Amino acid sequence: MKNSILLLLIMFLFLSNEKANNNLIQTNDEGWESLFDGKTLNGWHRYNLKGVKPIWKVKKGVLTFDPDLIPRGNYVHDLVTDKIFKSFQLSIEWNISEGGNSGIFWGVQEGGSISNPYLTAPEIQIIDNEKHPDAKEKLKFHQAGAVYDLVEPTKDVCNPAGQWNHFLLTIDHNKNQGSVVLNGTKIHEFPLSGEKWESLIAKSKFSDKCEYKRFARLKSGKISLQDHGNKVSFRNIKIRRL
Repeated sequence: MKNSILLLLIMFLFLSNEKANNNLIQTNDEGWESLFDGKTLNGWHRYNLKGVKPIWKVKKGVLTFDPDLIPRGNYVHDLVTDKIFKSFQLSIEWNISEGGNSGIFWGVQEGGSISNPYLTAPEIQIIDNEKHPDAKEKLKFHQAGAVYDLVEPTKDVCNPAGQWNHFLLTIDHNKNQGSVVLNGTKIHEFPLSGEKWESLIAKSKFSDKCEYKRFARLKSGKISLQDHGNKVSFRNIKIRRL
């Protein structure tokens, strides 16, 4: 009898914990738009090109970039949304491979003379904090959840490689404020324009006004998922315009 009661208690605690974890990655449906239907790549295309190469695979509601499928000499497989967004909240789950590196861009601009999203758009870093060497450089400015090379996370609440993590990215140009919540914890906030934002840029690699002359110059742009040459997966991608 005691064993039965103990078993029921364990099951109750497990289900309660599972529900709590799910609450971190679920959003109120009101105003939210799905960017990924879990079956196709409708609404996305390859940066500066039409369609998507089969390097990005969709299976059981998960979108995965597999670098092993890249043909030799074939470069740049970043995905971008068909739609343009200005002020929004983006809810997205991600799972990085061991030693892997990737990212999520906002404000992405396309054009024949622009070779990569990072030339125009800030990035929220996705990385294996423990095993990727870039995560050890420049304090925490390259760690998971950082605005890459610009704003470091105040806390490390990232699950290890191979496990799912959740970002809630807020970009609100009406309030001139951005923020990142990682796994239910706000890890930083930052301005989107003005003197403080320009000061952050001036201290970063993006201060090169020749290479990054288009960087973060426009308030509207597309969302991009990065091809950084490492396996990475995404799921439950939703956006809400502000």
